[in-house]
Amino acid sequence: MAANDTIADMLTRIRNANMARHQTTQVPATKMTRSIAKVLQEEGFISEIAEDGEGVKRHLVISLKYKGKNRQPLITALKRVSKPGLRVYSNRKDLPRVLGGIGIAIISTSSGIMTDREARRQNLGGEVLCYVW
Repeated sequence: MAANDTIADMLTRIRNANMARHQTTQVPATKMTRSIAKVLQEEGFISEIAEDGEGVKRHLVISLKYKGKNRQPLITALKRVSKPGLRVYSNRKDLPRVLGGIGIAIISTSSGIMTDREARRQNLGGEVLCYVW
């Protein structure tokens, strides 16, 4: 795996922690991972984000959410869309709808990282980073 795709790395870590039913997972702290974590938190997929470590070794501690007594992960899937080798952009008219609106697409727009719903509301297009449902 290319070490320069921090987003794919983050999604994989969340996915793995989810499957292993971990309470938290750590991802390297970058502007990008912070913004994505914030969107996931606002959309209710994760419960909280804390920052740990100092300097270059900073990382985000993401608390995952589960539902029911057999602890089904709230996130059923995370899918990377735009990759470093193949960027996927979408103008505001063609913003993807994930599972008919059940899931979210995280879009990197000129005014920050947001969900497809928010980007539609603000009439913005951008790079489609990933789908979450």
